[in-house]
Amino acid sequence: MADVAKFAGTFISDIFTSRFRTTSKKLAFLYSFLFVFVAFTFFLAFFPSSFNNSSSSSSPWFTNLFTLATPNHVAAFGESYRSHFSSIFSFFFPTSSPEDSNNSIITNSTQVLKPRNGSISSAATVNNQTQNGDLHGSGKDSSTSPVSQLKNATISANPMGDKKNFSNSKQDNNGSSSKVGGGIDGGLISSLSKCDMFDGSWVRDESYPLYKPGSCELIDEQFNCFLNGREDNGYYKLKWQPKGCTLPRLDAQKMLEMLKGKRLVFVGDSLNRNMWESLICILKSAVKDQSKVYEEFGRRHFRTEAWYSFMFEEYKCTIEFFVSPFLVEEWVVTEKNGTKKETLRLDLVSKSADKYKTADIIVFNTGHWWTHEKTSLGKDYYQEGSHVYKELNVLEAFRKALTHWGRWVDANINPVKSLVFFRGYSASHFSGGQWNSGGQCDHETEAIKNMTYLSPYPSKMVILEKVLRGMKTHVTYLNVTRMTDFRKDGHPSIYRKQNMSEEERKSPLSFQDCSHWCLPGVPDSWNEILYSQLLVKLKQRL
Repeated sequence: MADVAKFAGTFISDIFTSRFRTTSKKLAFLYSFLFVFVAFTFFLAFFPSSFNNSSSSSSPWFTNLFTLATPNHVAAFGESYRSHFSSIFSFFFPTSSPEDSNNSIITNSTQVLKPRNGSISSAATVNNQTQNGDLHGSGKDSSTSPVSQLKNATISANPMGDKKNFSNSKQDNNGSSSKVGGGIDGGLISSLSKCDMFDGSWVRDESYPLYKPGSCELIDEQFNCFLNGREDNGYYKLKWQPKGCTLPRLDAQKMLEMLKGKRLVFVGDSLNRNMWESLICILKSAVKDQSKVYEEFGRRHFRTEAWYSFMFEEYKCTIEFFVSPFLVEEWVVTEKNGTKKETLRLDLVSKSADKYKTADIIVFNTGHWWTHEKTSLGKDYYQEGSHVYKELNVLEAFRKALTHWGRWVDANINPVKSLVFFRGYSASHFSGGQWNSGGQCDHETEAIKNMTYLSPYPSKMVILEKVLRGMKTHVTYLNVTRMTDFRKDGHPSIYRKQNMSEEERKSPLSFQDCSHWCLPGVPDSWNEILYSQLLVKLKQRL
């Protein structure tokens, strides 16, 4: 460095001496200049960082030549370093400050950590056959969140496509949680994220239900037990209480804000229609102008069409239901003699799939239709390609169908845009027969309290879990099987309709519904869990 200074001094001295050799006064000026130059060069050589970090540093030549320390090394000098030289910096570089220098050091030494690649999570543990947390170890990059499509009144959201769509719950130096977006307690989110929401019990809560019985005219007659004459109220006064956390009460106003401009779609059988109607009634109760909540096609009954869509006009969001009881396509083949035969295509998803694959939130289910006689026997019914199986075990058919569904999800649903849920099997409680053979449950008015009376975990759900683990797409498993198994009291039973046929009036106990659920009732709790899951994902998917 001294050689550099010497060379520079000699070079400049020659120039200035040749020009100002006539007077000794000018020589004095020259040597004064040289002294300042050498001193300044010495200063930059040993203390370059602030110069490099200052906004005045525009020359890469100086940066490369004089930088002898890394930002981390400079940071080791601490406050004493900044206090000793801050006044000198401000003199030479008025746009720089010690704070600017410190911020630059922090930025340069901080690593950006991406979340673990997209995993498939399960929130339940049932008879040790389900798993908490992720069912996957790795998958797709989730640095841009599917939940970035959601907006919550208490959680800030930026326009779609911005990777910083939500404020995060941050820990202060003492480890305490600040509130997410200023409204949802970060401690609650942390508790929910670690909680098995499906391991718990039903407790009576007089503040329930979430909407007044008989107040929601959209409920199908099949589910409207209150208007159909059921007099006991325990079936809608119970709420689900997990052992490891407390589920927040579903705030309809906040959930509508979360869903603003979005599509939430239910796909599956009539049990998902049960859940869909429940959510519409919960959310509708928070809307002041009821005329701004309507079925887009003007329908008032929801059992005959393949697709229904409720518009919440103020929030520009839709809550939709697509009928697809198997998730794969029901088919018809023509026999050689010209007769037609119904089959189930295990290798094709339902025709409506293209209509819902771009939705922001999708909740799938299947299960109950796989217990019907035709599907359970499996004779001349299951089809792959042009091949119709003469006989195929129902569990193997279920595995094939779900495997194909999983591959379709992986290939067609964008995990950056969409959140995918799968709601598990909902327990039935027929006593003395099945749905079509005189099964009954009308005498049940209390939930099961002794776990020894619960049914074994269904084999089909074991298959489902295995399929979910093999998928690339993040799927959240809503394992409601055990929590519903407690609720033998929650079915419509004989209160499934007001106007019975002549045959039904003669023998009402032979026509009971012990598989669907009264509304208000059990499906409201499924939606409270869905609400909690969405709150958690606002943090997890940042």
